[in-house]
Amino acid sequence: MQENYSQLRGMLAITRASLRATFRSPSAVVFSIGFPLIFILVFGFLGGGGNVSFKIAFAEGSDTSNGIYKALRNFPAVKVVEKTPEEEKEDLEKGRLLAILDIRKNADTTGADYQIGLKSSEAVNMQNLTFFKDVFLSGVISQINNAKYGHIKSVAQINPQIEKIPGRVYRTIDFILPGQLGFSLLSAGIFGVAFLFFNLRQQLVLKRFFATPIRRSYIVLGEALSRVIFQMITAVIIIGVGTLAFHFTLVKGFETFIEIMLLSFLALIVFMGFGFVVSGVAKNESTIPPFANLFTLPQFLLAGTFFSIDAFPSWLQPICKILPLTHFNNAMRNIAFEGASLLSCWREIGILAIWGVVIYAIAIKVFKWE
Repeated sequence: MQENYSQLRGMLAITRASLRATFRSPSAVVFSIGFPLIFILVFGFLGGGGNVSFKIAFAEGSDTSNGIYKALRNFPAVKVVEKTPEEEKEDLEKGRLLAILDIRKNADTTGADYQIGLKSSEAVNMQNLTFFKDVFLSGVISQINNAKYGHIKSVAQINPQIEKIPGRVYRTIDFILPGQLGFSLLSAGIFGVAFLFFNLRQQLVLKRFFATPIRRSYIVLGEALSRVIFQMITAVIIIGVGTLAFHFTLVKGFETFIEIMLLSFLALIVFMGFGFVVSGVAKNESTIPPFANLFTLPQFLLAGTFFSIDAFPSWLQPICKILPLTHFNNAMRNIAFEGASLLSCWREIGILAIWGVVIYAIAIKVFKWE
């Protein structure tokens, strides 16, 4: 009696063949593993600092009637956070805040009008904190002095001793690696899938598959599974190099690693949807890069890959916050450095899922078999 054809076995055969071809492709290896590792090595060797940020808060009871407070509130480079003292302390411990400023009126009328104390944490990059205190804040005070007192006296004096609370050390790699992993997943999901299925269609490979008993859905699943396996291996390599060579923070160790891999899997599935759309709308191979760059370039520049989106103008930040790569980067940084769980990142994961539903609905409409 003739044995029934196994769709699963046929799909796995396609997966093995496609995975073997991917590993033999220099461009796939370079873009997925090489470029992200180069960026990680460069930023890893630069030192142990985090991204530059002037995100501050004012201590409860601070004097708000002085010119320093008003100048800092209105300065474009400074973002003032208003939270409860407990939330501000938590943000300091996790490196989300650069410092908490306490501005008090000076009881000594012969000295400066105000005393400014700073509270920070070990999680903050000391270079950034020193620059803010000795250059930026001192510069603001000097400008007010020149306008108000000249060289007679100072409007404020900064306490040279910064109060420090314990906190996890935030390194450059803790910000850069999630962005580079996201870049790798995004590039592979879009460029890899787009070129793969376009070439399979152009070379009539898909048409030959139709002569076999395997169903169309299993053909797509087999090819997609090979990309997923390859990129999960890539993610392991990137995280492994970052952890072993540059002490990338995995707060809960192996548990954090597993959650990052699950998040990467979800993001890759979403990003592959963009690749299916590009392969469907592209008329020839030369049009794939322009179409793919419409999806990758804005996210690479605006999704917090190299620096925080807080550095962008306020009118641009809402655009940054709707990009799927932004939410992957935010969720991964929260999981890796802050010890958040996948469930606590429900907002970021939910937005990724919405993007997935929308993009696959479009992909189904535009995808071509021949």
